[in-house]
Amino acid sequence: MQNSTNNEYKAITNEVLFLNDSPLTGVFKVIGGKWKIMLIKAIAAKCPKRFGELKRETNFLSQGTLTTQLKEMERDKLIVREAFAESPPRVEYKLTDLGKTLLPVIDVLEDWYANFQASNKH
Repeated sequence: MQNSTNNEYKAITNEVLFLNDSPLTGVFKVIGGKWKIMLIKAIAAKCPKRFGELKRETNFLSQGTLTTQLKEMERDKLIVREAFAESPPRVEYKLTDLGKTLLPVIDVLEDWYANFQASNKH
C-alpha cells in the first residue's frame, strides 16, 4: 500500500514539531485559547468594545473564562484594556496594532474552513 503522506512534509518529524521553541507552538501559546480568535473578531467588529458588550455577545462563556482570555490577550499585547473611573465602572478593550495584524490571518483561516466544508460535502 502506498503511503499517502505528502512528501513535501516528510522532513518534519515529531521531534521538531513539538519542541517548545517551535514557531507553531508559539502561535498556539498566543492565540490557542479556545475563544481568543472569536474575541479578537468581536473587538475588531466594534472597537473599542466594552466588557458588558463582550459578556452579552459571549453569553455561553462564564465571566471567569472571558476575563482569563482577555487578561492573556492583554498580557500578549494583542489588546489593550482601559478602565474608566466612573460609577458604574466602565472597561473598554481595543485591538493593538499587533492584534490588528491577526485579522488577515483569521480571514485566511475562515476561507480555508469554507473550502474545507465545501470539499467535504457529500
